[in-house]
Amino acid sequence: MRTVKATAAAVTAVIGAGAAAVAAGRFASDAALKAPPGRPLPTEPRLTVHGTAAGQISLTRDLAALRPGRYGLAGDGSHAVVGPVLADAPHAADTVVRRLESVTHGTLRPGDKAWLTPNVYVGNPGTALGLEHADVEIPGELGPLPAWFVPGARDTWVIAVHGLGTTREIAMNVMEFLHRNRFPVLALAYRGDLGAPRPPDGLNHLGETEWRDLDAAIRHAESHGARQVVLHGWSTGATMALRAAEHSGLRDRVSGLVLDSPVLSWETTLRALAAARRTPGPLLPLAVRAAQGRTGLYGDRATGTAPYDGVRVPTLLFHGPDDTVAPWRLSRRLADARPDLVALHTVRGAPHGAMWNADPQAYEEALRRFMTPLM
Repeated sequence: MRTVKATAAAVTAVIGAGAAAVAAGRFASDAALKAPPGRPLPTEPRLTVHGTAAGQISLTRDLAALRPGRYGLAGDGSHAVVGPVLADAPHAADTVVRRLESVTHGTLRPGDKAWLTPNVYVGNPGTALGLEHADVEIPGELGPLPAWFVPGARDTWVIAVHGLGTTREIAMNVMEFLHRNRFPVLALAYRGDLGAPRPPDGLNHLGETEWRDLDAAIRHAESHGARQVVLHGWSTGATMALRAAEHSGLRDRVSGLVLDSPVLSWETTLRALAAARRTPGPLLPLAVRAAQGRTGLYGDRATGTAPYDGVRVPTLLFHGPDDTVAPWRLSRRLADARPDLVALHTVRGAPHGAMWNADPQAYEEALRRFMTPLM
């Protein structure tokens, strides 16, 4: 009897441990599968505001606070725009002073918590940039998808699609440049975004199903006069662009791809986000398996071979080695595999999805050179 009881207790303990491990894997996978648009990724530290004065802001000294370039600074109920580090400004040893360009809304008080975001502009193209635009609805497979349309004289449209941790507002970073060069721009909100349909399972699929909403946007552009389209995607939006260029029934209309911090390995990105949530290393494989079970995602094609070696159109990659969410080495591998079609613009010091922010002028010049033959 004692042996039976001991065996039963051991089996119960194993089952309990297994259930706990499954639950832990599921929780860890939420870092990617339930990442809310517009909220910071777990890799993004919250910084403390120490003070503001005369066009300057003092923040906690952190590697994030020292990033080069221009960013949004978002808090709970506030948004500001910060420029480069002011190395010569007086500051305490544990702080960093950056240029404070503007406070879009809310207030910044000492002690407030905030994080850097690639979304420099908030609102819409009219309120943020003074650009004429229309709010349009695109028929998608799950329901209508809201989008901004900024008209332009050319018949090559740019369809912009955001990724993890941001919203369609990120497209406004490049919208003025595209407008100056007379490209019509369609900035898309897709399933899971505010105002867009909810995914049936309530989860992000890291671009692997969301690309069908981008396909709907291509169809909308084609039916409204676009002769060809350039797909400009950030993060998982870049994944969507790659998928659409490969699988869309209108893929012959896709004349170019602009990929900013592309997620070329969803497993690697999920592991990175789960690890940033302080998931113990031994549980990371469980997070991947949990994501596969919850979403039906396949294993990465990037393992062992060049990712997306089926690229068929001119492609401009913006990426850098400091991206801790989507590894730069896969972009490097893709560029090396297809030097006839793929150009890699390396950006150093920039976090995931923020290649424009690190050096807007260099980004736009590379974009100008790439877009000129596609006009």
